[in-house]
Amino acid sequence: MPHGKIRKWIRRCLLVVIAVCLLLIVRSIQLSSEQEKEQERLREMIGQEQGEEQTSKDGAVVSSGAVDPSGAAVSAAPQEPAVLGKYASLYEKNSNLAGWLSIPGMVIDYPVMQCEDDEYYLHRDFNRKKSRYGCLYVRGMADVNTPGTNFIIYGHNMKDGKMFGDLDLYEQKSFYRRHPKVFFDTLYEERTYEIISVFRSRVYNTDDDVFKYYQFYEAQTKKEFENFYKNIKKLSLYDTGVEAEFGDTFLTLSTCAYHVENGRFAVVAKRVTE
Repeated sequence: MPHGKIRKWIRRCLLVVIAVCLLLIVRSIQLSSEQEKEQERLREMIGQEQGEEQTSKDGAVVSSGAVDPSGAAVSAAPQEPAVLGKYASLYEKNSNLAGWLSIPGMVIDYPVMQCEDDEYYLHRDFNRKKSRYGCLYVRGMADVNTPGTNFIIYGHNMKDGKMFGDLDLYEQKSFYRRHPKVFFDTLYEERTYEIISVFRSRVYNTDDDVFKYYQFYEAQTKKEFENFYKNIKKLSLYDTGVEAEFGDTFLTLSTCAYHVENGRFAVVAKRVTE
């Protein structure tokens, strides 16, 4: 083949490669923008519910009990916990909603999902549509609404920083100092946590006799609690100065990391009362 034709063939191939790369970049930007718009709609729904709830409280008198025909007060029957007003519309839209996670000053400000299929929200958004971003989620075995020792929220480490894509900023102690608190609301109550440990780990083989943070949910004994606590402190990249004792409860944020095969990055926070 003459050199001129070879150069033309190479040039055409390069143009095709460049065009495909540009299309992939444009599509990636489009998906990122669509995902952010959807999350913003969810946040707006919360804001609207908060406004309506406040208006109701300010403009209406709420009775604390019923009254029988004779005028005597009747004690209200015990009721199931009510979903926080700001999440009522979201819960009605998707009953797999387990709560909402946010860290002020970070991208992390998302709903947290839970269903029987632990893999479902890895690749589906809040509206159950397929999405490479997925959702933040807790496994089906995690009991979010009772005072268990620890529950773990999982999320993708996205290259554009969304979901848990910027969680590894906590590798720097200076960043931690600016963002020491995590806020997680269940459907029924608002919770505040202080970060106690930041560390790298990995998913181990089933028969590996090592500390596996992702298997710890409930400490039945003080010894089990101390085993978890001592290990997360030992693994921590730095000392946050936050301490815990038997009876405290934890929130663990977990995402993929690439320092080793099947690597993980975790941030553990202790619940506090404000």
